[in-house]
Amino acid sequence: MNRVELVGRLTKDVEVRKTQSNLSVASFTVACDRRVSRDQQNQGQQTADFISCVAWRQTADFLGSYARKGAMVAVEGRIQTRNYDDRDGKRVYVTEVVADHVQLLESRSQSQARQDTAPTYPSYQSEPQNDPFGTNDFNSADFNTGPGLDISSDDLPF
Repeated sequence: MNRVELVGRLTKDVEVRKTQSNLSVASFTVACDRRVSRDQQNQGQQTADFISCVAWRQTADFLGSYARKGAMVAVEGRIQTRNYDDRDGKRVYVTEVVADHVQLLESRSQSQARQDTAPTYPSYQSEPQNDPFGTNDFNSADFNTGPGLDISSDDLPF
């Protein structure tokens, strides 16, 4: 099975061209955050993969009309590989996602508001704090309502 689902932001405005048979084709790149280890999160390291995508026909026209740099998108499609000879005669190999469906995940007003403000980036704590997974955004004192559990790692089923 060859299925891909991506959620990320467009790295630049979508480029739409027409083929000789007058079909629309859009080329774009989606930046998808990569999950990183807890140690990397604590060091403030955030990585992203930049995935090349292509869309055809109405999907390409839609993207050309409404999608702009920085827009949050969801892409469904399949991975395709191809190759060609460049102008110097060298073989070039390309791997890309052929998009079957693309959805804009934010409204036009949200997109405009994001563009009007300075870019904000997630902040990372340099030292871990009472959050073993680095994911909770609450005050743990709110949940201390009863006696604690004394469980050793030998008691866990995994």
